[in-house]
Amino acid sequence: MTLVVHPFPPVYNAVSRVLILGTMPSPVSRAEAFYYAHPRNRFWPVIAAVFDEPPPLSKEDRIRFALERRIAIWDVLASCVIGGAADHTIKSPEPNDFVPLLHATKITHVFTTGSKAFALYTRLCLPRMGLAATPLPSTSPANQRMSFADLVAAYRAIKAATETIP
Repeated sequence: MTLVVHPFPPVYNAVSRVLILGTMPSPVSRAEAFYYAHPRNRFWPVIAAVFDEPPPLSKEDRIRFALERRIAIWDVLASCVIGGAADHTIKSPEPNDFVPLLHATKITHVFTTGSKAFALYTRLCLPRMGLAATPLPSTSPANQRMSFADLVAAYRAIKAATETIP
């Protein structure tokens, strides 16, 4: 078990409408200094399929992909004690402060990737933010019980939210 402090900033810009939250970057993502960097994590292929695009491969292309689609990406936690990448081992969770991000964007929807991210967001962040999250299944290599097609179907809610105009 290791104390991990979130090592890199969120991805967002002033027109971001959707915020996608994981729990805490995995050791591979921390080493690569970017979200969902494990080569077997299906996040980038899934989100690309939702938008009928090829998966972005480089960090720069992933940032551009997200921002062009009005997607912000961050994690629920600013720090925690965790064993490797195993969400079920999380202890002493400290949430990120989302209020400045909300003030700097047009975010109207929050999605969480995985049940632990949803539970932590609901318990630690929802009372302060007042913006309920929609839980999505994890794209982690540890979650192989969902097919790629089922993940894409679940994540289509993201595209719908980016296209909704209040």
